[in-house]
Amino acid sequence: MTLHRCWFALVVIAFIADAASAHFLFVRIRPPAEGGRYAEVYFSDQAEAGDPRFVAKIAHTKLWVQAKPGEFEPLRVQASADRLRALLPATGSLAVVGECTYGVIGKKPFLLRHYPKAFAGSHHDLRAMQPKKEIPFEILYCGTDKIVQFIATRNGKPIPNATLIAVGKDLKDHKLTANDMGVASWTPPGSGHYAVYMTQTLKEAGVYEGKKYDEIREFATFAFAWPLDTTGADSKAVQLFQEAIAARASWSDFPGFEADVKAIVDGRPWKGRATVSAKGDVDFDMIGDDPARDWVKEQLESMALHRIARPASGKAPVLRFADGDTDHPLGRLVIFEGGSMASTYRVKDRQISVVNRAMGKTNMTITIIENDINAEKKFLPRSYTVHYWNAKTGELQRSETIQNRWTRLASWDLPTMLSVVTASAAGQSVKTMTLTNHRLLKK
Repeated sequence: MTLHRCWFALVVIAFIADAASAHFLFVRIRPPAEGGRYAEVYFSDQAEAGDPRFVAKIAHTKLWVQAKPGEFEPLRVQASADRLRALLPATGSLAVVGECTYGVIGKKPFLLRHYPKAFAGSHHDLRAMQPKKEIPFEILYCGTDKIVQFIATRNGKPIPNATLIAVGKDLKDHKLTANDMGVASWTPPGSGHYAVYMTQTLKEAGVYEGKKYDEIREFATFAFAWPLDTTGADSKAVQLFQEAIAARASWSDFPGFEADVKAIVDGRPWKGRATVSAKGDVDFDMIGDDPARDWVKEQLESMALHRIARPASGKAPVLRFADGDTDHPLGRLVIFEGGSMASTYRVKDRQISVVNRAMGKTNMTITIIENDINAEKKFLPRSYTVHYWNAKTGELQRSETIQNRWTRLASWDLPTMLSVVTASAAGQSVKTMTLTNHRLLKK
């Protein structure tokens, strides 16, 4: 079939929300969150979680990520209940493209193929991204930060006068018609997640996995968040985060304290008298190195670091909402702009419920299970979990379950117990310490 006849065969299928035939394969790049940043693949009528019944049929989908123009890295795709997931690099602009031969279906049998694509990052980076030569039917981007422009391509060449359909979360269709150069322009009605799709029918018969078909139907999709270049602070996100910070119990005007400590670290007992200074420095009434003693010192220093009140910098953090999900059971996801850890947080009921960080080779997530409330109605950590994933493979490396207990002495909540239970491929590790006979230091 000539390229001209392929262009002529380009047709648009009406978008019908309640019909399985209206489902398309979408890939969407999620913001950094629990476990890292992921691309998710849905078989749905929009770029949202799809029907779990179809996951097995799309589980063989192949995905590639393009972080640098023209360089494609294959992704490890894993199936979950209602979607496929693939771990991505934590930072930077990314384009993800995929391929899925769905199979032979229909009373008049046809071979169904899907080519999903998604992008996250700046419009400058998106314009530089290259098509993948092995993908025969692909939507490219050539717009700016003010207007969306797409190029419908077949085998890397533009399709003149092509028709594309843009759809948002409201499920309203926006018909886009390309010009003679295959470029279709559109201005999204507002911020949010959108997807564009197009389809073509090839009058080619054949056999796939032992089943005959009379024609091939191909679908290409492109999912993105608008605006592409999202920078700067969102005042509501900043307020939400700052209220949660202010609601944490802290050691204001802290004099320091000392206490007797008993610890058991993986069966190794240790006891001594510990001193925590007003600055958070930790010292003991004995010298020498001991693994249990070193662990106690590390934990007390961490407690002091998180509890001692610090002077306000006077500069508000640059935070914004990472997505539009207002109903997540753990709270709104806010992203911290800047820094080296691609940090995101979830906030709910004036409490930071989740902390996500990318730390080089490891992605870490802290999830608060329960907080205590002190005399000033401020929150103290009581129990939480910490999970560590391999940042390249997504494999869970270890999990920690942590519990804290506190006692009130004058105006300060001081630790009385800490336990850390760690599970990993090496087995389970248990570390505990208890503190008694607290005494405040003189200022």
